[in-house]
Amino acid sequence: MEQTAAQALLIIMAAAVLAPILAELLRKWRIPSVLFELLLGILIGPAVLGWVEVDQFVGGLTELGLAMLFFMAGYEINFSKLKGKPVKLGAIGWGISLAIALAVGVGLAQSGVVISSLLIGLALTTTAIGTLMPMLRDRGLLQSSFGAYILAAGAIGEFGPVIAITILLGPSEPGSELLLLLAFAAIAAMVAAIASRPQPPAVIELMRKHLSTSSQLPVRILLLTLTGLVLLATTLGLDNLLGAFAAGIIAKIALNKEQEEALEPKLEAIGFGFLIPVFFVVSGVKFDLDSLLSSPSTLLKVPVFLVMMLIIRGVPALFLYRKELTVRQRSALSLLQATALPLLVVITQIGLKSGQMRPGNAAALVGAGMLSVLIFPLAGFAVLGKVEGAEPVDQTPAPPGESEALGQISDH
Repeated sequence: MEQTAAQALLIIMAAAVLAPILAELLRKWRIPSVLFELLLGILIGPAVLGWVEVDQFVGGLTELGLAMLFFMAGYEINFSKLKGKPVKLGAIGWGISLAIALAVGVGLAQSGVVISSLLIGLALTTTAIGTLMPMLRDRGLLQSSFGAYILAAGAIGEFGPVIAITILLGPSEPGSELLLLLAFAAIAAMVAAIASRPQPPAVIELMRKHLSTSSQLPVRILLLTLTGLVLLATTLGLDNLLGAFAAGIIAKIALNKEQEEALEPKLEAIGFGFLIPVFFVVSGVKFDLDSLLSSPSTLLKVPVFLVMMLIIRGVPALFLYRKELTVRQRSALSLLQATALPLLVVITQIGLKSGQMRPGNAAALVGAGMLSVLIFPLAGFAVLGKVEGAEPVDQTPAPPGESEALGQISDH
């Protein structure tokens, strides 16, 4: 019997519901629900139960989920507060990681282990800052000095690979891609400049008036910005992830504090409540488990890639931040910024579509990313211990009438 889109979506959403429940049941391990979303996707996909087939409708929702993931990543990172040494050291650290990763990639390509040294190199330099963000928030680390360093390193570890993908993996020559990127940056900067201007009282009142009505006008404007910049990026031949990321940054700039507090739960509801879980569950559905288990050598690549992530992305922090952080903090930072998964999934999908990555390598990389999300944050926060200036979030139930004021924390 042919599966309908509604049937597939029902099973996918059931997995999306089950994932945070499992994360809550195992909350002492602080495993993010994104890991369960991927694992449940593998379970319901062709590799195991075969309950879900990815058709055009589900594929379209998945693309929307990916765009929303990068929109939220851009939105959650407050670049206006990431200045000075944290950004400088984060950029230098990512540059060092990129140089090491590309050298490793060249060696792997020459030995015949991988096809593209560039793809494997970029994959090994990513940081899952969107996955780490709620963990940092729960521990009250976002406003601490340590939080500034991990946020800057993580933001560059996510934004840097997106830029590199746009320039180096686009359909045009790198020189042409760079010119197109500059054109996109100029337009995005112009939009950001307009968005940063103080809003006239009439506009503020209009936004406030329609925030709680069925029109949800402010939400529609933000989604219009997202779709507009994604369309602009794709029209210029750039990766749509860049447009989504830029839209998130602009949204953060445009909103005043009151609007931000009111809109953030709504954006999280759309993103983390629906579209983003669909992306991760379907990514699990598409996960090529057969390729991973096809031979012992392919399975062995999982721990090898995991160690490479730690060495390439983590080890530079031990030396780079020696004047800024204690030994414990540097060790924790190296583990946390070696955590990778969302962008890793994206890069492997690009590699598979372009024929520049073998299915076994793609599966091993994603498998290593899953282990990094499971192992590195646990180890990192255990090593970190208490941090001066940290104010853990009180997660006790709120009294009636106060729950709305507390906001919502995402599990991604």
